[in-house]
Amino acid sequence: MVKWFWQRPQTGRKLQLRSRDELSGANRVDFEELAPDIDTFLGQAAYLQLGFFETLTEQIQTIPELSEKEAVSRAAGAALTKHEALVALIRERGDDPTEIMRPFREPLDAFRAATHGVRPQETLLSVHITAGMLDDFYLALSASYGETGDRVARILQADDDRQAIVELISETIASDPEWKSLLALWGRRLVGDTLLIARAALRPTGRGLAVQEKVEPVFTELMAAHSRRMDAMGLAA
Repeated sequence: MVKWFWQRPQTGRKLQLRSRDELSGANRVDFEELAPDIDTFLGQAAYLQLGFFETLTEQIQTIPELSEKEAVSRAAGAALTKHEALVALIRERGDDPTEIMRPFREPLDAFRAATHGVRPQETLLSVHITAGMLDDFYLALSASYGETGDRVARILQADDDRQAIVELISETIASDPEWKSLLALWGRRLVGDTLLIARAALRPTGRGLAVQEKVEPVFTELMAAHSRRMDAMGLAA
């Protein structure tokens, strides 16, 4: 039987998104010509957070233990808080958040479906990995939007409350060695789908060497952060 709880007492969150200064590779890259327009940037970022909230909320229903439900609900609440902050920013700019997000509903819902696991453990891992990578990606893009980008960066750097998910996955792996290989394989599969979403967010400018030179440092940073997340759960990236 897979163990769905952990005995370790709750402590302060240990895994945090890196600051903009720590995204050294991303900061060295001039994203100006690759960054999408501001409405696309805000609409995608806001709808992604709404999707993470929805997925986590769905998972709460599948988890038997009350303490686990509460832990996952905190992560869902953090995603909703980010979504609401981005929506408020869109409204401050005089735009309708629903209309700004609408063009991205279909592709991002398809991404969420493609990264939804058969088992709850896979889906929780999906949220932790994809949200982490895409938060880092939008954090790198945010430097292209002046004061608005700075505000988005602060929103994305807020506590995501996903440490409980990390602990849950770690305990699941410890309870049965077969979970380690299964979840490691699932984590590797998530990378391709997530990087496709990130690349699709960039402004189309061709596929020349100059474009690749601008993009590669950022994606190298995303992969390095992904490896650290996997390592923290005892999984190989």
